[in-house]
Amino acid sequence: MKKCGLSLLAIVCLCASVITAGAADIYVSVNGNDAHPGTRQQPRATLQAALRQAREMRRLHDPAVKGGIHIWMMGGTYNLYEPVFIRPEDAGTADSPTTIEAIPGEQPVLSGGVRITGWKKVATVPGLPAAAKGKIWVADVPAVGGNPFLFRQLWVNGRKAVRARYSNEDSLCRILSWNKQTEQCWIPTPPVPALEKVQGLEMLIHQWWAVAMLRVKQLEVHGDSTLLSFEQPESKIQSEHPWPAPWQSASTGNSAFYLTNAIQLLDKPGEWYLDTKTQQLYYWPTEAERLSDAEVIAPWQETLVKVAGTIDNPVQYVQFKGINFAYTGWLRPSQKGHVPLQAGLYMLDAYKLKIPGTPDKKGLENQAWVGRPTAAVELSYTQHTGFEGCRFEHLASTGLDYHRGALNDNITGNLFKDIGGTGIQVGVYSDEAFEAHLPYNPTDTREVCTNTHIANNLVTDVTNEDWGTVGISAGFVKGINIEHNDVSEVSYSGICVGWGWTKTINVMRNNRVFGNRIHHYGKRMYDVAAVYTLSAQPGSVISENYIDSIYKAPYAHIPVHWFYLYTDEGTAYYTVNNNWCPAQKFLQNANGPNNSWVNNGPQVNDSIRRKAGIQAPWQQLLQERAPVDTRVLINNGRPELQQRAISAKPAIIEVIVPKADKRYADKIHELLNRQVVGYDGLQQWKNHYVIYAVMDYPEKTAERLQHLLMNETGKEVQVKVYKNPFYVFDRGKCDSTHVAEEWEHTLLTANLASDTALQREYLQYHATQFAQWPEVSNGFCKADFQQLLLFRNGRQLMLVISIPKGKKLDELNPKTTENNPRVDEWNRLMKEYQEGIPGTAAGEVWVELK
Repeated sequence: MKKCGLSLLAIVCLCASVITAGAADIYVSVNGNDAHPGTRQQPRATLQAALRQAREMRRLHDPAVKGGIHIWMMGGTYNLYEPVFIRPEDAGTADSPTTIEAIPGEQPVLSGGVRITGWKKVATVPGLPAAAKGKIWVADVPAVGGNPFLFRQLWVNGRKAVRARYSNEDSLCRILSWNKQTEQCWIPTPPVPALEKVQGLEMLIHQWWAVAMLRVKQLEVHGDSTLLSFEQPESKIQSEHPWPAPWQSASTGNSAFYLTNAIQLLDKPGEWYLDTKTQQLYYWPTEAERLSDAEVIAPWQETLVKVAGTIDNPVQYVQFKGINFAYTGWLRPSQKGHVPLQAGLYMLDAYKLKIPGTPDKKGLENQAWVGRPTAAVELSYTQHTGFEGCRFEHLASTGLDYHRGALNDNITGNLFKDIGGTGIQVGVYSDEAFEAHLPYNPTDTREVCTNTHIANNLVTDVTNEDWGTVGISAGFVKGINIEHNDVSEVSYSGICVGWGWTKTINVMRNNRVFGNRIHHYGKRMYDVAAVYTLSAQPGSVISENYIDSIYKAPYAHIPVHWFYLYTDEGTAYYTVNNNWCPAQKFLQNANGPNNSWVNNGPQVNDSIRRKAGIQAPWQQLLQERAPVDTRVLINNGRPELQQRAISAKPAIIEVIVPKADKRYADKIHELLNRQVVGYDGLQQWKNHYVIYAVMDYPEKTAERLQHLLMNETGKEVQVKVYKNPFYVFDRGKCDSTHVAEEWEHTLLTANLASDTALQREYLQYHATQFAQWPEVSNGFCKADFQQLLLFRNGRQLMLVISIPKGKKLDELNPKTTENNPRVDEWNRLMKEYQEGIPGTAAGEVWVELK
């Protein structure tokens, strides 16, 4: 796990010292013993034992608890064999709270993972693709709890690895058709041998605003087409429910899909496959990974902490501070499939009414009953509980979930990152027995999550497995206050409030979404917005949010169906005002009465943008923000780029010819002007010609260039492609995130040292630069750099520095080191790993292409 910055921990410590003066202290250490008394010298070994000790102190009215109980957790990983359960008996009071906190400067991790060791290289495995032979490693998976170990996720050195799949996320295939009557799907036959013999094969299908995950029961190959049948219960639900259904369109294409979970699909570095029969795990390491010393973790627990009171006896005044929650799994798709209605709430039963209409909605044709995904931390019936300065990371499903009966709880200054589902979830949506389109009005309103405060959290790289989930999601809630959060790198919508699709007055009211920064969302799904609402919510407000950068999602059912603000069915009694976004692209769909829209769009005062997002003292969280995916276009980019194919991404093509010759340049210009939209020129150093542009298929363009030049000149030419940068800096890393309208690009090239160990060190430095060397990106911000991309092909590097048009790099570059000696130190360090490409002078490293 990464270390928190000292300033953040110092602030948490200062707050703790104010709150807990005179509190009883109980210490926990990974090297402790649960038979110990819980002192600092003799700590307990588990949080469970510390909670039991605290519970007994309260039961016996120990005078020491008068000022509260403080459970101090020392650094290290606490591997859980079951969730930590916090009960009403563990509750504190306003004068005597219970606080579970990291010792300042240390990082305790509550982990649901199991480390996989004993890796050996394997020559071949039946069914393994030819490309993978000699490159795969295998390890025996340990039995856990006396049972076979099943998992759907795997992390290698903190990076989420990819379950073997066909095809890859960035280039998915599309279904041919879906037959609802037979519950079957036709797809193009995959070029994968013996796939019909695979047991455990799964299909993910992209459907409007959600994805379904279906277990394949049978695969029948019929020439160039293949017929899929599916397991129950998901087969029936998938074919009977009307919304969202598989998309079939001649104009925008049918639903995209991929197949996963077969040894035959293990065809690229970073992918893995678990053989559940032999309990062996196969993995193809990336270039930067050495399994001999890698930390490979598979999740065992789905939930790490459960806080559960009752309606008459809630859990009160329990706080978590500075605790890390990491490595949870999510097994439901492997057991019953996963077919969501919306926001990850999966359908238990769903169908289209033959005669539309219900008591609440005359035209309703859709009936659905839903279940709720598991969460790493789950709470219900709580009061005055909270999470401050915690990390929720490497989680398969929801991060933090306040389910029901929560009153006056606080979620402040936390990191939610690398999460498969929703980051933060609050409130009842629909209980399993409650139809999803009905207004929720419980007799006892203590069921309703009320006055939850969600502020100054960084929510980034969430929804990375169930693409239809949300950054921050609230169901039937009252008085929720979602303010000054930063939400980015989200597959679907940023912040969603409401449930039920009904104009009828219900429990929801006085909800507030204020001052958030929501950007780089809609990465994979559409019918999307930064802030999205459902149903009547009297007295509710969406105000002063800063919204920007909607990704141009691939495979969208309707490519123009993206919005900055979206009040969907039944939304009523909302005030929407003073929200900054690049354009007035909003949707008010089947809204109820009394919505007020005032002053939203690019004309809003720029001070709104400056004030939105995370406030002091939590701004250092922004260093943890996931990098922008530069491979995907932004919808509010230059108009000519928006017409480009959805698969287009920044890439570089380098053409190396026998000698510099204008004939080569002319031929390259001629082809690129036809092939590459937005191509704006060729850059050169000696006999190297380089093209940097956003391209649909750079490999195909490279092939055409090589064929053209060799045919025209009869000379041998070398063509290299650089794509998928391994390092990205963008203005999102800066306090001032203003982006210039037009950019100029400087391209430089150098070689990495030939020593592979040095190459791995270089890549690792860049992978951790934002966390370990924040001064470097601060220097880029100060110099007004708009973006840096660093590509690699073999040993050769290509660096692209983008600056505002009209400015000069020679004038901006010195600002990176101004009063910033760490940047000089970084530059000196990097020289140890770099050298000039062939043709450079002695001592020359980076050369600029003009």
